[in-house]
Amino acid sequence: MVGRWRWSDGPHRESQGSTTVMNGHGKSDRPILPRKLPNEGGGAPLFEEEVEGRGRAKGNPVQQTRDRTQRREPLQHALERIRQAADGDSEAQFTALWHHVYNVDRLREAFLSLKRGSAPGVDEVTWKGYAEDLEENLKDLSARLKRGAYRAKPVRRVHIPKRDGRQREIGVTALEDKIVQRATVEVLNAVYEVDFLGFSYGSRPGRSAHNALDALSVGISRKKVNWILDADIRGFFDTIDHEWLVKFVEHRIADKRVVRHIRKWLKAGVLEDGKYTVKEEGTPQGASVSPLMANVYLHYVFDLWIQWWRKQRAQGDVIVVRYLDDCVVGFQYRKDAERFLRELRERLSKFNLELHPGKTRLIEFGRFAVANRERRGKGKPETFDFLGLTHICGRTRNGKFQVVRQTKVERMRGKLKELKGELKRRMHLPVPVVGQWLTSVVVGHYRYYGVPGNQHALKQFRFQVGRLWYRSLRRRSQRSRVTWERMRPLIRRWLPSPRIMHPYPNQRLYVFT
Repeated sequence: MVGRWRWSDGPHRESQGSTTVMNGHGKSDRPILPRKLPNEGGGAPLFEEEVEGRGRAKGNPVQQTRDRTQRREPLQHALERIRQAADGDSEAQFTALWHHVYNVDRLREAFLSLKRGSAPGVDEVTWKGYAEDLEENLKDLSARLKRGAYRAKPVRRVHIPKRDGRQREIGVTALEDKIVQRATVEVLNAVYEVDFLGFSYGSRPGRSAHNALDALSVGISRKKVNWILDADIRGFFDTIDHEWLVKFVEHRIADKRVVRHIRKWLKAGVLEDGKYTVKEEGTPQGASVSPLMANVYLHYVFDLWIQWWRKQRAQGDVIVVRYLDDCVVGFQYRKDAERFLRELRERLSKFNLELHPGKTRLIEFGRFAVANRERRGKGKPETFDFLGLTHICGRTRNGKFQVVRQTKVERMRGKLKELKGELKRRMHLPVPVVGQWLTSVVVGHYRYYGVPGNQHALKQFRFQVGRLWYRSLRRRSQRSRVTWERMRPLIRRWLPSPRIMHPYPNQRLYVFT
C-alpha cells in the first residue's frame, strides 16, 4: 500500500563505490542501472501531474574558474553514484554518507554558496571573517566532523514584521552550522530527489515557484477539475514532530552519524534576548536543513498518502500541487473533495499537524464553474491565492476557459508600504542613487509577477511606485519645484515599463517535463 513502508529484515551490505547501501532484498550483485526519464518512449507529458516525480536534481551553475570546476567533478561523481543507488532500489538504506559531508571540497562549496551579507548567528562569525583563513577553518571543521567533536550551536531568534502586521519568527543559524547543513542537504538531495513525487516543488533543485504555478494552471485547464481545495497547514514548521521526522529519515538514511547530526540541529535550541530554550517540536525557519526536512516529513505524511488516495478512493480526476506546506488539490466531483478533506484532517492529526481553518477553503472552480454557478444563481466563481498570485476563472479571446493569474492585492499593498518607508529613509539621497535602487525593485517585481495575463497589475505597481517617489521628492523641501512634468522623465528613465517575463504555462511545462 502506498503511504506505508517496510523496514528491511536481515539486511545485507552492498558496496556502491564509496557509499555503503543496505539492501533489504538480499540482491548484493544486482547492477544499478541509470534511471529512465519520464518521457522516454513517447512524447512529453502535457503537464506535471502526469510525471511521477523522479526528476533528477540539476547540476549547479557554470563555475567561474577551472580549478573550482575540477574540484567539483569528483564531488558530483560521488553524488551521481548515490543517485544511481537510490534510484536502483527504493528500499535501500544508506549506511555510509557522512564522509561525503565532511569532505573539505564539499564544505568549501557549501561555504561559497552562502550569502555574503547574512546576519551572524550566536557565534558572531561573519562570512567575510571566516573567509580570511578559509582553508584552515575548513580543515579544522572537517576534522571535528570526522572525529565527532562538532557541536551544533543554538539558533538566534529574530522577529521581522509581516505585511499583515504580525511578527514572523526567523532563526539565524551560526555560520559553521550553515556550512555543515548545506553540505548535508546536498548529499541527502541525491537520495531524496529520486523519491520525491512530481507534484512537490518547494525548495527542490531545478524546481521553482513558477513551475508549481504552471503545473497548477495546466492541470486545472486540461483535467476535469470543478472543485479546488486550497489547503494550508497551521504553523507547519513550528509543529513538526521530531520523533516522526527521525523515523522518516531513518527509512532511507541508516548512517547513524547523519541521523545524529539531524537530531543535534533539531535539539540545538533557541537563544532569544539572552534566554536559552529547547524546542521539543518544529524546525527553525531560516536553517538550511529545514526545507529538506519539511519535504521529507510531508513526503511520508501527505504525498505518498494522497498518491494512494487518488488511485484507490477517488471517483474522478484529482490533481495535486504542493509547495512546502502550501497545497492545492483539484477534484472533478464535490463528494470526492469533501471526503478527502475529512480524511486529510484525520491523517494530519496522526502526525501532530492540522489544517488552518481560516486559510483552508473548498471552492467551485474550473471550466464549468461559471456556467454551473449561473444556473444556480450564485454569481461568479470564487478565487483562490497560491504563491502570491490570485487565480481567477477567465476566458481567452476565443472564449475558451483559462486560469487568469493576477498579483495578490495584499502582496502589492504590503510591498508598496515597505517602499514608502524605504523612500522616506532615502529621501535626501541623490536622485540617480534612488533611481537605480528603484530600478532593481521594479525589475525584481516583474521577474516574479510578470506572468501572462498580469499586465494590468504590473502597470498599476509601476504607477504606484512612481507616485510614491513623486511624493518623496516633494517632501525634500517646503519650496519643492518637483511637478509631474518634471517627474515623468524620471519615471521613464528609472522605472522600466512592465514586461511579461514568463512564458505561457503549457509552453514552459512542456519543456520542463
